[in-house]
Amino acid sequence: MMGVCELEDIARQWVDYFNNRDIDRLLDLYHDTASHYSPKLLLQKPETLGIIHGKEALRAWWLPVFQRLNPLRYDLTSVTANKDRVFIEYVRCAFREKDLSVAEVFLVKEGKIVESRVYHG
Repeated sequence: MMGVCELEDIARQWVDYFNNRDIDRLLDLYHDTASHYSPKLLLQKPETLGIIHGKEALRAWWLPVFQRLNPLRYDLTSVTANKDRVFIEYVRCAFREKDLSVAEVFLVKEGKIVESRVYHG
């Protein structure tokens, strides 16, 4: 089991890599078979039921987002970690879109994100 500080570091790295569009380092935080749920994914790709699996699916989801929404940034407001979970809150700031309050939970096993779930406020 990882310590709280290590889990918080993963969350802060995640936000940094996302904001810098460093897709390779972002994906390095994930296990190869990680799952990701997002309401935006459900809305834009309903056939997925909002869930994708694996690093290549994550890459295929995020790259067009980075291109379409430029600039896009996440302003981190809170990080809470315990045992094997990290809960982060951030404000999603996208060009020509209203700011959106977001919460995201990462399940971490052996130093890698194995599951992430996004919730919109």
